Amino acid sequence: MPQIFKKILESLNPLTPCKKWGVPIWQCPQFLFLLMGLIIIGAILATYSIATYRIGDPKIVALVVLTVAFILLILDFIITRSFERIAEASRMKTEFISVVSHQLRSPLTNLKYSLELLISGKLGKIQGKKLEYFKILEENTQRMGDLINDLLTVSRIETGRLPLKKEEISLGALTKKVILKFKPLADTSNVKVELRAPKNLPKVLSDPLWLEQIVENLLDNAIRYIKNKGEVKIRIKAGAKKIYFEIQDNGVGIPKEEQKFIFQKFFRSENVLKYQTDGSGLGLYIAKQILKLLGGEIDFSSKENKGSTFWFTLPIKS
Repeated sequence: MPQIFKKILESLNPLTPCKKWGVPIWQCPQFLFLLMGLIIIGAILATYSIATYRIGDPKIVALVVLTVAFILLILDFIITRSFERIAEASRMKTEFISVVSHQLRSPLTNLKYSLELLISGKLGKIQGKKLEYFKILEENTQRMGDLINDLLTVSRIETGRLPLKKEEISLGALTKKVILKFKPLADTSNVKVELRAPKNLPKVLSDPLWLEQIVENLLDNAIRYIKNKGEVKIRIKAGAKKIYFEIQDNGVGIPKEEQKFIFQKFFRSENVLKYQTDGSGLGLYIAKQILKLLGGEIDFSSKENKGSTFWFTLPIKS
């Protein structure tokens, strides 16, 4: 019986469709309809008071009030319907990305394992040009896999279905692990990575997998966007209630006029594309959204041809 009452209450709740569209309440068409309804009531009462004071004739007052009410109701309907169409289009786009990404994932995984098996030589030794071409295919398969994973993450963020598992984490230890993982890329790119962090840093309450992905993304960007020889400096320090993580590079930087777009989906600055064509433009968007869910913040400063500094904060485990 309680379940039945719960379903009845949900069906009567005018804000229930907001969950279907996956939008915040203040962007929900039903909420806007209710809000504008209150504004209309206020406008009608104000019109009635002004008309009564200025005109005096009850018939003309009633006509003015009805006219204003009619115009406002039409505007309310048009605005609400417009937002409803936008919300529905956004939901369909998110669902489409999610479905397509899931459908691509399985055949891509099969292709990846098949290539790994062929390259391993278990089905016969492969040498020379054939091995080179197979490795190119493997790299492109990995790149497509990364893009699909990013698209699925964006879809889960926008629909509020991103799984987060908070644990006590040492940000210093996690960063050392990421630096070790990226050492081959740093050495190949002739980039020195330096970490400065006190030994007894307080732990943060965060999701280890997503936090590691954020640090990986920031370090990967810092290394890849250095043109020649360079260095990346990482600093971690503790404040009163937050831990501060900063990563600084002397790479290509971000043009001033493009900096306002840096955390938008699929954005990549023009000067970056000259040096590094790979990338989906989703990494920083994902980092910002996940940090927001974890109770943190992210920001940056940058000068073109001088380098960039990105930093984020996370609450200390109390």
